[in-house]
Amino acid sequence: MVATGRWSQLERLRGEMEPEALFRSIPGIGPRYAHRLAEDGRLETLEDLENALHSGALHIKGIGHRRKEMLGAAIAERLGRARLRTARQPQPLPPVSMLLDVDRMYREKAAAGVLRKIAPKRFNPKGDAWLPVLHARHDNWHFTAFFSNTRLAHELAKTSDWVVIYFQADGQPEGRCTVVTETRGPSAGMRVVRRREDEQQLKEPV
Repeated sequence: MVATGRWSQLERLRGEMEPEALFRSIPGIGPRYAHRLAEDGRLETLEDLENALHSGALHIKGIGHRRKEMLGAAIAERLGRARLRTARQPQPLPPVSMLLDVDRMYREKAAAGVLRKIAPKRFNPKGDAWLPVLHARHDNWHFTAFFSNTRLAHELAKTSDWVVIYFQADGQPEGRCTVVTETRGPSAGMRVVRRREDEQQLKEPV
């Protein structure tokens, strides 16, 4: 907050800025690329974009190696951080079992109505406080969980199924994952952590 004048978690929960508008605020990103980042890349924040750039997970048509380097430098400056080197150590991730525990805790508490609800600005014309938010700690991990409020989640009626979990270990950058109910294959009907399906030996039922 001191370095950037921003509190990314508060901005995220309030939904104060559409992802496309946020990405267009970065030099070198116009309306076309901003749309691709938000829709094709399913990114929502500058932290999401930074993580995708440095993990190699960003695969958007028209954004090559040189543009990625320029974007990485611009985002690092915006976020008030020293430029991250490509050869940095991989970001530590919480165990899948821990993420599934947080997902289960969140859905149980949300169903029981014991979580504080916020009124996101995105896709909420009436300003209803409908989105329950969970803050939790497990060992040295901090978690924030809430139902997905993306355009795709609304279009597919998954706003009460897809759970977005932000996580951060002490002294480490923040990361994000999404837990969903699988609809196809041998894991159909089970809760899975997207992009980490291969790590899940014991799938969690809904």
